[in-house]
Amino acid sequence: MNLGMALLLISPIIAIEIGLMIFALYDLFRPERRVKGGNKIVWAVVILVFNLVGSLVYLLAGREDG
Repeated sequence: MNLGMALLLISPIIAIEIGLMIFALYDLFRPERRVKGGNKIVWAVVILVFNLVGSLVYLLAGREDG
């Protein structure tokens, strides 16, 4: 498998990961959004450092309702 084929195969995964990260950060910094722990900066670091896993953890467990 050459480099072009490998990039073609992983590009959708990269696009999904970047899109999910952007959505999570957008949701995080909405003015009315409340988060567990109360610190949005910590959640932003989690989202950015842990990429896909950090975004999923924030979206599934980091947001507070209401």
